[in-house]
Amino acid sequence: MPRTVGSVLIVEPDARVGRKLRAPCVETGIHTVLCADFESARAELEHHPPHVLVTNLRLEAYNGLHLVLLSQMNAFGPRCVVHTNRPDFLLIREAVTMGAFFERTERLIYSIVGYVWGPLPAEERRQPERVDRRTSFRGGRRASDNLDLAS
Repeated sequence: MPRTVGSVLIVEPDARVGRKLRAPCVETGIHTVLCADFESARAELEHHPPHVLVTNLRLEAYNGLHLVLLSQMNAFGPRCVVHTNRPDFLLIREAVTMGAFFERTERLIYSIVGYVWGPLPAEERRQPERVDRRTSFRGGRRASDNLDLAS
């Protein structure tokens, strides 16, 4: 029996990151279950299918793609989000092919509630292997640049 809309299953082996991902969900009243390993997450998926599955790409002997596949066996498959702080673009492309969204772990901490409640496109349209322009200096005219321009 599916849970109510807004339930989230977070699978994260790092307890500190798991707490950071769980906190915003709990604060907004979303029923959230945190699992630290593949085996407990698999049991949770089978007995209590979530509305959203958030999993780390790397789960020691397994990876998050195994959980994405298992979640799709249910007729009411959850929205899936795969995250990592060590990108493996081959696995990321595979996750996107399976219908999952990808987010870097450091950004997911701030955007996780949007994946639960927000309207999302039918499929991931971003290209994870492209360098994010927000992380590199692109120049521009700022007040701090005026001294360099005047000299």
